[in-house]
Amino acid sequence: MLDGHLLGGALSRLDEAARHIQIDPDVIERLKYAREMTKVRLMIRMDDGSRKSFIAWRCRYDDTRGPTKGGIRFHPDASAEEVETLAFWMTMKCAVMDLPYGGGKGAVRLDPRSLSRAELERLSRAYVQAFSKVIGPDRDIPAPDVYTNAMIMGWMADEYASIRGEPVPAVITGKPIALGGSLGRNDATARGGYYLVNRLAADLGLGAGMRVAVQGFGNAGQFIAELLAADGHRIVAVSDSRGAVACEAGLDVAALIALKAEGQPVTALTGPGVAAVTDAEVIGAACDLLVPAALEDMIHGGNAGSVRAKVVLELANGPVTPEADRILEARGTVVLPDILANAGGVTVSYFEWVQNRQGYYWTLEEIQERLRSVMEREGARIWAIAREKHVSVRTAAYIHALKRLAAAIEAHGTQQFFAG
Repeated sequence: MLDGHLLGGALSRLDEAARHIQIDPDVIERLKYAREMTKVRLMIRMDDGSRKSFIAWRCRYDDTRGPTKGGIRFHPDASAEEVETLAFWMTMKCAVMDLPYGGGKGAVRLDPRSLSRAELERLSRAYVQAFSKVIGPDRDIPAPDVYTNAMIMGWMADEYASIRGEPVPAVITGKPIALGGSLGRNDATARGGYYLVNRLAADLGLGAGMRVAVQGFGNAGQFIAELLAADGHRIVAVSDSRGAVACEAGLDVAALIALKAEGQPVTALTGPGVAAVTDAEVIGAACDLLVPAALEDMIHGGNAGSVRAKVVLELANGPVTPEADRILEARGTVVLPDILANAGGVTVSYFEWVQNRQGYYWTLEEIQERLRSVMEREGARIWAIAREKHVSVRTAAYIHALKRLAAAIEAHGTQQFFAG
């Protein structure tokens, strides 16, 4: 096991899955370590004429099943360990969804809100200049992540095209529609989770008029709230980085989204029954479905005992720690894990890559139907594994991913093969 609680926790789940199936030791050895980790210092000219540097990373964790795939985040707390862990999770996620990809991830350590728009563009282009030999449509394909968006991806794709001397739209996904992006990419993470919950609702004991709490009201949090509210479910609590609000009768989701679009916090919402609460109260809200949609480690050993939801839908990456997993499982709470629950984003990113390469683009209805089909298929398979082996849904998802990765790794030959 490697040092660091984040990566160590992720790898502990790999070890747990390996206990339930016959796996060659070569497979685990291959997946314990990243294939390639690159660290650079980006230097850009600021608007005031000064120069400033920022640390940046790109990790290609495993490419056995295809080119690596994963987002780029701009965050002040970004670290090498976080990037490596996220790349590991992407490896598992792509295998879960049976995509022809390995896992990758990238980050720049900064608060993007401290930069002007022109500085942000220069930083985005500097990232591609630094990693132009790492990324590529057949090698490593970035996408948006925390505090990055379609416009930033458009700048990055344009910079890569300038370096190559020709348009290469398939180098990056999550681009603006006008620059080769895919319809349906903006809400894909939330929509995938929504399709999963609907497919497993009867098995999970969920029905009409669910009470839902959403921890983190960024892109994924807003879309999942909107989709569930449209079905008549009550969004009883939400939080963002500046506060939280709750209402037993249900919050006005459209009003919350409008406030966020104006740059206001969710606490700006007013109305009958609406009260300001803490983020801890959102995690412990009386609800049927809790959706952590922010950052890692939001539900941990210290607060997992307060969770009252029947089901936790992980739209964020790694929001539940291994210790919290054990507490929730003992309490009978089902966790739909990130490597399945939020895989809608990478699935539609794959659709974008395919469309870029073939030069033919699908309708929104076609994309949503393809996404629904994949989420329901893999969700049902993982639920069946969980029941057959009497393990958690997370362990079942890792078993499912590990089987596919093992088949690819073993196809190159293992110790048993070479020893005769």
